[in-house]
Amino acid sequence: MSEPTLPGPALASLLSILDLETLEQNLFRGRSPADGWQRVFGGQVLGQALVAAGRTVAEGRAAHSLHGYFLLAGDPAHPIIYEVERTRDGGSFSTRRVKAIQHGRIIFTMSVSFHKEEDGFAHQIKMPDVPPPESLPSAQDLISRFVDQLPENMQSYWKRERPIDMRPVDLTRYLSRQPAEPTQYIWIRANGTLPGDLHLHQCVLAYASDFTLLDTALIAHGKLLFDRDIQLASLDHALWLHRPFRADTWLLYAQDSPSTHAARGFCRGSFFDQGGRLIASVAQEGLIRRQTTAFVVK
Repeated sequence: MSEPTLPGPALASLLSILDLETLEQNLFRGRSPADGWQRVFGGQVLGQALVAAGRTVAEGRAAHSLHGYFLLAGDPAHPIIYEVERTRDGGSFSTRRVKAIQHGRIIFTMSVSFHKEEDGFAHQIKMPDVPPPESLPSAQDLISRFVDQLPENMQSYWKRERPIDMRPVDLTRYLSRQPAEPTQYIWIRANGTLPGDLHLHQCVLAYASDFTLLDTALIAHGKLLFDRDIQLASLDHALWLHRPFRADTWLLYAQDSPSTHAARGFCRGSFFDQGGRLIASVAQEGLIRRQTTAFVVK
């Protein structure tokens, strides 16, 4: 691992919003950053819900799977209440159900399972053969070289400091409107050194797993995330955590989209560390709807 670096302002903000306020037993309050978005980023709700669930589980059990449904758009101007139901604590597994509530309505639900460490069989798929992150341009390099070629709304996105450093293996996806094979490979890591708590690293990964996944389906149609003639929204999200890892070291996010149909896109992702270990798997279905007029979130 490289020398520890202090979290930048964006990562410090992420760690702050993941540090939920405890209101009562099984009841927590989370807030959103003042970043100008019209709705709460789905990865934020995933990460905060996982934080809430983890605070109700005994030490020695780590999350191994979560399944969430996005029901309503979150309002970033108001806090989100997370209510945790302690569904079961068995000899090896603990199960929790989390409801995210805002303005008296449930905006997100999630089931998450925790497992104590056990020995067992082990195998995994092979990591894709891609260039290492050190050989790829950093976010600052991309900004200086390509930002003027991007649409104005994408320029503001890339110029903003982010809590997660991302290095795409292939930049042509952002510069071409030609439909292509819906796959992409992006190296990611937290933008600074994190504390050693595995649960925090899992929550940061849950947050980051929602960044580019649904975007993969758009590659097949020559569309970009910020195009104003499409409406995008995450519908559900599943994450399986296979092995311990650190979210502040480089992880390869290998993504593909097997199908889009009926205004829904289905995408999958695999996270590998630089040693080639498969540390997590992701699946998501999202709304991809054609828009004849500019879409405004209400």
